[in-house]
Amino acid sequence: MAVPKRKTSPSRRGMRRAHDALKANAYVEDKESGELRRPHHIDLKTGRYNGKQVMKPREE
Repeated sequence: MAVPKRKTSPSRRGMRRAHDALKANAYVEDKESGELRRPHHIDLKTGRYNGKQVMKPREE
């Protein structure tokens, strides 16, 4: 079984974990509807993606 020879310092441990933080989700404003949506995702209210109708709009 592998065992570390030296204790990992808090600084080195923190540098390793520097990329583990959760980031806020990015949103863009839709060109047609003006609603916020995730980039590269279908707008569920209108059913459009990349300027094309890809599914039926959601009825509310």
